[in-house]
Amino acid sequence: MPAKSRFTRLDAFTKTVEDARVRTTSGGIVTITSLLVIFWLVWGEWAEYRQVVVRPELVVDKGRGEKMEIHMNITFPLMPCELLTLDVMDVSGEIQTGVMHGVSKVRLAPVNEGSHVIETKALELHSDDAVHLDPEYCGECYGAPAPTNGRKPNCCNTCDEVRDAYASISWSFGRGEGVEQCEREHYAEHLDEQRREGCRIEGGIRVNKVIGNFHFAPGKSFSNGNMHVHDLENYFKDEAEHSFTHTIHSLRFGPQLPDSVIERMATRGAASGAGAWTNHHINPLDGTEQKTDTKAFNFMYFVKVVSTTYLPLGWEKQAPVSSKRDDVFNAGFDAGYKGSIETHQYSVTSHKRSLLGGPDDQGGHKERIHARGGIPGVFFSYDISPMKVINREARSKSFSGFLVGVCAVVGGTLTVAAAIDRALYEGAQRVKKLHQG
Repeated sequence: MPAKSRFTRLDAFTKTVEDARVRTTSGGIVTITSLLVIFWLVWGEWAEYRQVVVRPELVVDKGRGEKMEIHMNITFPLMPCELLTLDVMDVSGEIQTGVMHGVSKVRLAPVNEGSHVIETKALELHSDDAVHLDPEYCGECYGAPAPTNGRKPNCCNTCDEVRDAYASISWSFGRGEGVEQCEREHYAEHLDEQRREGCRIEGGIRVNKVIGNFHFAPGKSFSNGNMHVHDLENYFKDEAEHSFTHTIHSLRFGPQLPDSVIERMATRGAASGAGAWTNHHINPLDGTEQKTDTKAFNFMYFVKVVSTTYLPLGWEKQAPVSSKRDDVFNAGFDAGYKGSIETHQYSVTSHKRSLLGGPDDQGGHKERIHARGGIPGVFFSYDISPMKVINREARSKSFSGFLVGVCAVVGGTLTVAAAIDRALYEGAQRVKKLHQG
């Protein structure tokens, strides 16, 4: 038997001869309509296949020994830079007092003069050393032990080093009267000059990725036993109306996400039902403003930090950005970057109280009593979530799923069209017979 005959017997699509076919006007209309429906439905399948959605996943964060970057831009309109101190501490026992590296202090004019920028000063260790002094000069520490971070061992050559020496043994420093180094650097004059100024703290710090806190408080900080204390003498004795009224322009944990990434996350997150992403969604403290007229006032923010990874479509083909960056100011991503992005988002609750204690009448809670005592300032306590969120971009449908959908559209539409055409034809034939009979 010829090979052609074998295949002929297997043909499941038998044909009818042309003479046996009947073509009708209604059949032509149904055919055109079914083709239009097929094209429309196939286009919908193609659009769905091309659509990229964000699928969130929740996994256990198994990172170990990592560092976390904290970037801030906070304005204190009624606190001079000379009095303001930033400290960082965590449960691992690491304490960074008077943080300098990576942070700048911006002196601001008094509020009634428009709070314009007077001077920007990057805080670096030993940046203000009096290099004009005799190389053999060794300043006195006035009864206190020389600081370990001094430029010259067993000496206090600058006013800051004398203040560090006093803080190390919990001595109050005051305005530095009678201290040669402070009189030479006009420390008291600087306090008087800046007493009505404001200050903006901007920059970034790197901390251990464990539970900890960082805070802004007046005066030099020191440890008294297990207590963290600040020298508050100049703050409370100053006649100027100091307070910790503040505006948080931005506060983020991790590198800055480019606007293009935020826009892509917002669009695709909304499309997938995961919710639209915005800058406020990631950094909810941005734009926060708090006011007080009291010197002895404390603001506290309790932050829950969640590690977050964003994996755009095709991220595995991009060169990763190293997470071990030394420059915290340039730690970010280019606008066109399409690789994996490691950052953090956080939730926050806030609390404020007067250090004088008493009922919370101003907050509308007379039954709530605040304890007395504490340090005036702005405190941020952060906790690290053990879970990690992965936002992964993916096609809403695979290519095989797209092909299955196309076949279903074509087959289903033609089947329905054939049934409709048959019904129209049979109906027309019955009507014709009725008229003839």
